[in-house]
Amino acid sequence: MKFFGKTKIDFIGKRRIAFAISLVIILAGIVSLVINKGPKYSIDFTGGVAMELDLTPVKDGAEIVKVQEIRDALTNAGIEDAEIQEIKGSDGKQLILIKTQAVGDMKDKTSTKVIDVIKQKFPNNVDLDTLIRLQEEVGPKIGDELKGKAILAIFWALLGIILYIWWRFELTFGLAAVAALFHDILITVGIFSLLGKEISLSIVAALLTIVGYSLNDTIVVFDRIREDLKLYRKESYGSVINHSINETLSRTIITSLTTFVVVLSLYIFGGTVIHDFAFAILVGVVVGTYSSIFVASPLMVEHFNKKEKKMGTRNKKK
Repeated sequence: MKFFGKTKIDFIGKRRIAFAISLVIILAGIVSLVINKGPKYSIDFTGGVAMELDLTPVKDGAEIVKVQEIRDALTNAGIEDAEIQEIKGSDGKQLILIKTQAVGDMKDKTSTKVIDVIKQKFPNNVDLDTLIRLQEEVGPKIGDELKGKAILAIFWALLGIILYIWWRFELTFGLAAVAALFHDILITVGIFSLLGKEISLSIVAALLTIVGYSLNDTIVVFDRIREDLKLYRKESYGSVINHSINETLSRTIITSLTTFVVVLSLYIFGGTVIHDFAFAILVGVVVGTYSSIFVASPLMVEHFNKKEKKMGTRNKKK
């Protein structure tokens, strides 16, 4: 079933506008990363302490504690770098996840200080026997090791993609696909930097998911391009690739919309714990769909046009 029917949109003719839009967004992200001295890493990478506290009301008349109230209490106590998330427990309990980037000897002092502030400010929500549900520490060395492994995971994924598409199509297709994937990752990380969101292990997983999703869209278009290049030998490369994009457009939009709706549901109803993960996927779905149409395929046109100048095998129209 085709969502749009037969379309004749001139995507290739607008490729330079699309390149300019992508460049502006990427540069904005890079400027933000430079100003902020790199991405804002979570304690997964920097090291610190994570505590899960049970602040379910234990006395009659006690009210649910708001995250902002906890943040204000900790800030007034001098703990300004704390990350606070509310977790809705399956048994109706109010669980609060507090993360601080304290390292070394400060870990124990900061943890104790957090607990003391909670006890003092919210006594009606504290049961000493169940207050601390979980407490974890991540050392800076472990954080650096995880950071290195995350970068290696993305590198090997991209290398494997180049090799697979080189084998399936040709090297140029692989390089264009990876360029589109770099585009998607740079924009996603840049948006996270602009919004002040943290890069955690779950976000690295989201980035790898984005890579796989975007690649799937790109390969579908590339497969049609390969077929059409054989069928329309007398047409210009720009016309053939534009035709291929229009032929696969309905499939691309339907896939993206269904995926977007599912992830949006996770973002809205999934709770704060997976908000950033779902947000990264939402950005990736939009950017990945955009790049498969306006980045990967137009890069192939640029390549074929340069190749045409050397070989003179087709009429150049776009």
